[in-house]
Amino acid sequence: METALTRLVGVRHPIVQTGMGWVAGPRLVSASANAGALGILASATMTLDQLRAAVREVRSRTDAPFGVNLRADAVDAGDRVRIMIEEGVRVASFALAPSPALIAELKEAGLVVIPSVGARRHAEKVAAWGADAVIVQGGEGGGHTGEVATTVLLPQVVDAVRIPVVAAGGFFDGRGLVAALAYGAAGVAMGTRFLLTSDSTVPDAVKARYLAATVRDITVTTAVDGLPHRMLRSDLVAALERAGRTRALLRALREASAFRRLSGVTWRHLLRDGRALRHGKDLSWSQLLLAANTPMLLRAAMVEGRTDLGVMAAGQVAGVIDDLPSCAELVAGVMAQAEGIVAGWR
Repeated sequence: METALTRLVGVRHPIVQTGMGWVAGPRLVSASANAGALGILASATMTLDQLRAAVREVRSRTDAPFGVNLRADAVDAGDRVRIMIEEGVRVASFALAPSPALIAELKEAGLVVIPSVGARRHAEKVAAWGADAVIVQGGEGGGHTGEVATTVLLPQVVDAVRIPVVAAGGFFDGRGLVAALAYGAAGVAMGTRFLLTSDSTVPDAVKARYLAATVRDITVTTAVDGLPHRMLRSDLVAALERAGRTRALLRALREASAFRRLSGVTWRHLLRDGRALRHGKDLSWSQLLLAANTPMLLRAAMVEGRTDLGVMAAGQVAGVIDDLPSCAELVAGVMAQAEGIVAGWR
């Protein structure tokens, strides 16, 4: 199935595996790429040396194109870009809009630039700056999310820009792919669906929590970092929502200290990152710290398997997923179902 996305990045199928922190590592990315999708490596939780090693590991596992997701506002964003260029990465993916200068640098080096956005105006902005394509995520998507449903946001963006649009938020099968294409998208991006595969390194106990969830077990909360964050309901989320100012600050300090030890960042950079995530909101000190070290809360679940101490970002589709296929099986199944639907129209 050829679309503007497959032609742009050179993959076989119009499917993107999103760059989920602590989840989208070399094993999942290479498995997605070998299945014919565009695998995106999550780099925000990696040091520079770890990023270079991860890119090389993916390259050793696949000859297919893949991408790297990074934060445009990171202190070392320029160093990360240089690693991507030096290592021959095909696609640069961003959760926050990269600057026009950064887009120009990447494009001059031959990379395809694909930012993720949650609003039409943001899509228009990055398109005007030279982005090659855009991933648009509706409110059904996991992690930081907006209020507008994909079915409303997607056609707005498709009508507003003249670059390929990839739909995200609420996709998990071939029916969703066909629906997105009908809206004018060039493909779909899936996070939770790829997290719940046998190629994902997420611990089995955590996958079991996702598989047991219903659509009512997935909530949006601002208690973690002050921003709307879609995740599985848990005792930790409930505790954060109930916590008073003092308890919340103590927890935030504890988590921030642990993140500093793991990442090596300074308190100054930690607070700077927290302010960058505020997006102009009036956050308390505890929220500011949690905004900067949310990766630690995600790591506790996604790496250590501690569902009691970590948060589990989840799209609403977690409530309708009940199996753990390989990436190859997942992509083949999505494409077979989509092609069957299209064939039935002829």
